[in-house]
Amino acid sequence: MKQKTIAKSFRQEGVGLHTGKSVIVEFEPAEANHGIRFMRVDMKDQPVLIADVGQVVSTNRGTTIKNGDAQISTIEHVLSALSGMGVDNVLIKVDGPEIPIMDGSALHFVQGIHAAGLLEQDMDREYFEIEEPISFKDEVTGTELLALPGDKFEITAMIDFNSQILGHQYASLHNIDEYETQIAPCRTFVFIRELEQLFDQNLIKGGDLENAVVIADRLMDQDELDRLAKKLGKQSIKVEKTGILNTTSLKFENEPARHKLLDVIGDLALLGRPIKGKIVARKPGHTANIEFTKLLKRKLIEQRKTKGRPKIDPDQPALYGIEDIRKMLPHRYPFLLVDKIVEMDETSIVGVKNITFNEALFQGHFPGNSIFPGVLQVEALAQVGGVFILCKVPDPENWATLLLKIDNTKFKSKVVPGDQLILKMQLLVPIRRGICHMYGTAYVGSRLVSESELTAQIVRNEPRNE
Repeated sequence: MKQKTIAKSFRQEGVGLHTGKSVIVEFEPAEANHGIRFMRVDMKDQPVLIADVGQVVSTNRGTTIKNGDAQISTIEHVLSALSGMGVDNVLIKVDGPEIPIMDGSALHFVQGIHAAGLLEQDMDREYFEIEEPISFKDEVTGTELLALPGDKFEITAMIDFNSQILGHQYASLHNIDEYETQIAPCRTFVFIRELEQLFDQNLIKGGDLENAVVIADRLMDQDELDRLAKKLGKQSIKVEKTGILNTTSLKFENEPARHKLLDVIGDLALLGRPIKGKIVARKPGHTANIEFTKLLKRKLIEQRKTKGRPKIDPDQPALYGIEDIRKMLPHRYPFLLVDKIVEMDETSIVGVKNITFNEALFQGHFPGNSIFPGVLQVEALAQVGGVFILCKVPDPENWATLLLKIDNTKFKSKVVPGDQLILKMQLLVPIRRGICHMYGTAYVGSRLVSESELTAQIVRNEPRNE
């Protein structure tokens, strides 16, 4: 499968559920490997927020991400729509702190995507394939989420609010192509007894009977209802019997369960990769969804670490030769430990270091038993990572990368003269504020000889003289 973006821009406008403020959202096509990003166009410098689970700062009645002073709330429905429609790359420009609630579902966003059309891109999709069961459980709430191996994405959600009105409900999606008709139209829901509490928490200022299913699971006296209506700025309401308060009927008998499934898909989109496997969620909520997604992210990172040795074509010309590398890195003999760069994409880079007996270090490490030091293997990996960062700036000679941290380093096998080190560095999380966190593996032939997690920072230097 190839990555996809939208074929053309489109714009939507609505009211934020919790802020009550009018918000304009513009969706723009993005290049391959861009991912899903939000831009706060109403703020100075228009900060960008990456849709990544590591940026989540709140799950109170919705999912909120933050980067510096900029944050975006209630992102789960739009992320669910993008995921359900197979959109990998898009820039979402927002002129406020919250995505509009629209009708409480993902349908308006899906309709916008459908009208804009999808554009297939040159890069392949990178899936997170569930290879073994992964589970999360909250002992307090009884919430459980489980990921199981499968050859496609499937999801089942079960809810139980101890309510006679809702009862026990479940919903399933076995084919993502059915998302548009079976899941996207399902609206958010709330119990009428929760409304006053939510309003007192400075939430649901944009809530309305038109954008939420309100469930009356107990009778309330009219004074209580009038006080609630006044707080919400609505006309007086009546509850003559328990049931669904809205004047419109449910779109599906199990609409609440389907909406919870919609939310899980949206929160899982913060993994940054489409999932190939089956998800089972019992009593899901945003807090548990995010914790489960963080667990999946850790598993994804582990999976990416074990993908194995890069396949090097000896006839393929180098992307960067030694003179190109010298223009980017400040290192010089005897400490320049990269001979060439042979592969690079948006998230990884592969370099080569040829180990020769002419290296000065072999005079003392060790006479009669020449071994290339493990610490220099890590340094060689760091230099390959430095090329990855510095080749992205127009004036690399004015920048340098400073190593901040080395984690989880292991040496598997010795490296000796005559060996060729294949050095692969993979980006673990998007580069933010000049901080780069990468995972490095070094191979000799098909043999893994060392691995390490490296964190570095790019800093401006004074121009150096040769």
